[in-house]
Amino acid sequence: METVEKVFDTIKNLAEPVNAGKVAEASGIDRKEVDKAMKKLKEEGRIVSPKRCYWTVS
Repeated sequence: METVEKVFDTIKNLAEPVNAGKVAEASGIDRKEVDKAMKKLKEEGRIVSPKRCYWTVS
């Protein structure tokens, strides 16, 4: 759960729609782990996509 929260906080702190690569770069978390965390955040409705492949907090 720690990774999910760190990814969420990173997306929130970047304050602009970002892709998984940018989240991985900013957080220092492996890209595959970021993808898994973002999938969980999408399912929970905590992040939304304003444009294809970019995400922001809902």
